[in-house]
Amino acid sequence: MSNSTQETPAQRLAALGLVLPAAAAPVANYLPYMRTGNLLFVSGQLPIGANGIDAAHKGKLGAGVSLEDGQAAARQAALNVLAQANAAAGDLAMLKAVRIGGYVNSAPDFAQLPQVVNGASDLFAAVLGENGKHARFAVGVAQLPLDAAVELEGLFEILA
Repeated sequence: MSNSTQETPAQRLAALGLVLPAAAAPVANYLPYMRTGNLLFVSGQLPIGANGIDAAHKGKLGAGVSLEDGQAAARQAALNVLAQANAAAGDLAMLKAVRIGGYVNSAPDFAQLPQVVNGASDLFAAVLGENGKHARFAVGVAQLPLDAAVELEGLFEILA
């Protein structure tokens, strides 16, 4: 990339060889995102791609899922968070990441939770530039929907 500070998020996505997926419809009684004032809350997103959840993105970190596959799952979930945020804001350039939350389906003794969620944090920074830097949390959980390895939620500011 030449000068990433002048590139748009759409140009950065293209340079990474990524395509923003369509925002998924909710599968239960909740909204995929909620806007209040200039804050945008994105509901938890799984690492679902065009063909569902890749087998490498299912299961527990530290018990069959590698760190690298967990990071890839976090990256896919982050793309889905961005898709929801884009649907709400109309343009990724209007977004500033405030906080992301990462839930990692993990074995009890798996301690690399932050490294897994780095897959998402790195993608937000790569796509949104300075506006992609954020606060975050990474926690291990006993199970996630569809046996996903990772689930991400996001909080964004919509810039005027």
